[in-house]
Amino acid sequence: MLGGCASLERLPAVPFAQAQKSSILDIPDARFQANENERINAVARKVQQRRIKTGAISRPLRFLVSWGSGDDGAFGAGLLVGWSERGDRPQFDVVTGVSTGALSAPFAFLGRDHDGPLRRIYSESTAGDIFESRAIVTVLAKDGVVDSAPLRRMIDGYVDAAMVEELAAAYRAGRLLLILSTNLDQGRPVIWNLGAIAESRHPKARELIVDVLLASASIPAIFPPVMIDVSVDGQTFQEMHVDGGTVAQAFMYPPSFSLRRFANRTSGEEARQPVVYIIRNGRFSRPEANIERHTLEIAKQALATMTTASGVNDAYRMYLIAQRDGVAYNLASIEDDFDVPYKGPFDQGYMRSLFDYGYNKMRGRNVWQKVPPGYVR
Repeated sequence: MLGGCASLERLPAVPFAQAQKSSILDIPDARFQANENERINAVARKVQQRRIKTGAISRPLRFLVSWGSGDDGAFGAGLLVGWSERGDRPQFDVVTGVSTGALSAPFAFLGRDHDGPLRRIYSESTAGDIFESRAIVTVLAKDGVVDSAPLRRMIDGYVDAAMVEELAAAYRAGRLLLILSTNLDQGRPVIWNLGAIAESRHPKARELIVDVLLASASIPAIFPPVMIDVSVDGQTFQEMHVDGGTVAQAFMYPPSFSLRRFANRTSGEEARQPVVYIIRNGRFSRPEANIERHTLEIAKQALATMTTASGVNDAYRMYLIAQRDGVAYNLASIEDDFDVPYKGPFDQGYMRSLFDYGYNKMRGRNVWQKVPPGYVR
């Protein structure tokens, strides 16, 4: 039993005081902390200059926020595919993704030509394509209840050299793909700029993109964390990254960055009102249950309640940011008219039903809410 409780080996974590000096493959702008205002503004200026150069500055800035929530990501996938087939899905200038939303974000970012993988991932996958179970007697000696090797293989298969080049080209055109993970050593969110990583052409850029996507979707204690090597003043450290949903289930951009103030300070101000489309892969209420007086069941339902409440808070936070900066707010989520029972993680039948629900919801043209749940203007 003592051996089973032993920790797996790892390199030292980056000291908190040196966190902002850490480097990933010596790639500029590969990532930033939510409070690094100077770096965020520098990336924003670079992106704006590229938008001006390509003429994109003449149209409104369009954001897509892809929410996390496990196999409920089938809803967002169906919504996007239905949007494409409806014929009015825009090209997004900024796409952000967390958890399962991080897995769908590259396909949504690159456009309707990538709807095929979205459909396959969320309507044809099974639990065995996502994780492998571990023997209960070995769990204490591991870093997760299940092995996420199948999910890594899936991501690795889709993120090929051609996709990396497409991400680089989009970044050169002034578009951003941002993915959130949680640095568990420091308990802080990290925002990854996948376009900058792709544009670097570093030999390990593709591998890093795979690591980031897997990390953002790695639920702590369930999936193993992703260990990412970094350097500080020539010394190698290692960071432990897990699901971005540990700190936020969705984000548009850090609250410390004001889009309105940035536009007022720089040339090439947006000609039309920016707009954000937020896809909540889940509900805003937890299903009621007759909970047994059992420790694990109480803990499970309490965690589900906290996660749901956190999602409501994220929706309100983004609404306040949008109101402050003059961004048109649009929110879609799973509603009470979807009544297919949940049968277990990554059940193919459930995901297909949810994909079809999202698809038909978008095709019906009545999907976007203009305020968060329960808010009265």
